Amino acid sequence: MFHKILKSGCKAEESKLRTADRLANLIAVFCIVSWRIFWITTVNRAAPQLPAEIAMTPTEIQLLDQLVKDTAKTSFNPSTAEPLTRYTVKLAQLGGYLARANDPPPGNIVVWRGLVRLTDILLGFELAEKYG
Repeated sequence: MFHKILKSGCKAEESKLRTADRLANLIAVFCIVSWRIFWITTVNRAAPQLPAEIAMTPTEIQLLDQLVKDTAKTSFNPSTAEPLTRYTVKLAQLGGYLARANDPPPGNIVVWRGLVRLTDILLGFELAEKYG
């Protein structure tokens, strides 16, 4: 699955870099991003009771709360939605996950798409705080 994220999600093969050093640097960054996506998805399935702060920054959590409205799967109820599960589903919803009652847990692809969107939004948010 890690290779699928690296190849399909990051599209490492489509980069048109001219030197091996540049390609090595790009693949190193992609490996970190791919690992984070795979890790969030895996930890969410293995230990959903963990706090969301182990996988996301406080700013990311704040933005997810503002961007994605709570649904039956993400509403904060200690007996139903665990903190990490709640924010992983919200992240996946940014990537197109529907979060219906009978849907399986979000996979790597929708988490990757959500993380890309969240990163763009986070960049805009930080720029607005700094210059706005």
